Amino acid sequence: MTTVTSTKFAKSEELFRRAQQRTPGGVNSPVRAFRGVGGTPLFLARGEGSRVFDVDGNAYIDYVGSWGPMIAGHRPPFVMEALRQALAIGTSFGAPTGQEVEFAELIAKMVPSMEMVRLVNSGTEATMSALRVARGFTGRDLTIKFEGCYHGHVDSLLVKAGSGMATLGIADTAGVPAAFAATTIALPYNSIAAVEKVFAERGGKIAAVIVEPVVGNMGCVPPAPGFLEALRSLTEKHGALLIFDEVMTGFRVAPGGAQQRFSIRPDLTTLGKIIGAGLPMAAYGGRADVMKKIAPVGPVYQAGTLSGNPLAVSAGLAMLRHLAAHPEIYETLEARAAQLTAWTPPGVTVNRVGSIFTFFFTDQPVSDWESAKRSDTARFAKFFHFMLERGIYLAPSQFEAAFLSSAHSEADIRATIDAAKEFFSRE
Repeated sequence: MTTVTSTKFAKSEELFRRAQQRTPGGVNSPVRAFRGVGGTPLFLARGEGSRVFDVDGNAYIDYVGSWGPMIAGHRPPFVMEALRQALAIGTSFGAPTGQEVEFAELIAKMVPSMEMVRLVNSGTEATMSALRVARGFTGRDLTIKFEGCYHGHVDSLLVKAGSGMATLGIADTAGVPAAFAATTIALPYNSIAAVEKVFAERGGKIAAVIVEPVVGNMGCVPPAPGFLEALRSLTEKHGALLIFDEVMTGFRVAPGGAQQRFSIRPDLTTLGKIIGAGLPMAAYGGRADVMKKIAPVGPVYQAGTLSGNPLAVSAGLAMLRHLAAHPEIYETLEARAAQLTAWTPPGVTVNRVGSIFTFFFTDQPVSDWESAKRSDTARFAKFFHFMLERGIYLAPSQFEAAFLSSAHSEADIRATIDAAKEFFSRE
């Protein structure tokens, strides 16, 4: 395997050595550490359009896109201009601003199920808060989630949680009391029968079903026909709430997210990534009667000093306005992603929904966590480093999705396909 160990990456290696002295594992988020592929992680210096550049001056066509937010590529001019204007005003007030109102109105227009919205700072905070509201609204304690779905590092949801933990070989994280984990029921993704069985046995105790409508955290796994519809029907029948975790799919697989693409209206939705245009921001929202349970008008407490800060809101407004004004972006993303994934390498299964995709190194279909984890991670690691040496930056884990942006050109796509074909011809 070729890994990041040459003088070509000397500055990254030195920074990683220093980082490990002061930061656990040398990184501020585990999957960045290259543990799933080996070698030294790249330290990036800047991004522009479809490319990122490391501290050693090497350029890469970027399919990580900050793990999804960069749907318009790096440093899009309309976001940069919005940030410049925000910096002239101030970075944080801890008080309401007019832009927060405009932002909530725009979110509700683009995602009609989100009748009321609360801004927060991360996807983890959004899912944690949405679950608290669901429990407060229903008066119930149990949550159904699905194996391989990651909903942030919320204590009760770090059960069979997909990508980062799978990459590191961690089954369930230490530090979570058993009583917290006991409030979560983890079921196989795409199994309607499993959900029906649990509701039949414990339906009166289930507050919510939370699901990634398109999974991105065991790699890209689409919903089977009828699966999301069954979740909607079962939750309505038993008085539970349906929560769509659209932190990854929101504004990416369609202007109104996966719920627009699949014509399903959840009770609550969590958003992140694209909503902040690369700045730390997220949101949760949904039915007005549910959201009115939140303080200061209701008994469910949630707060945040930096929630809705002017920088993030300005960037998010600019991004959502751009996407709303240019729906043709989604046609371009769909076409280029289809072009990129049209050729299926030998012994590889390709899953794609819109501009989210994964090359699974298995010759079997991937529809849930059990089928995803059969992938040949050692073979993927060789592929990852081969592509990196040729200037293609993919997520450093078999169990992460890749993302296309509107900044990726047809030339970028051809270069990526050519590099992949070279790898498989040499195997």
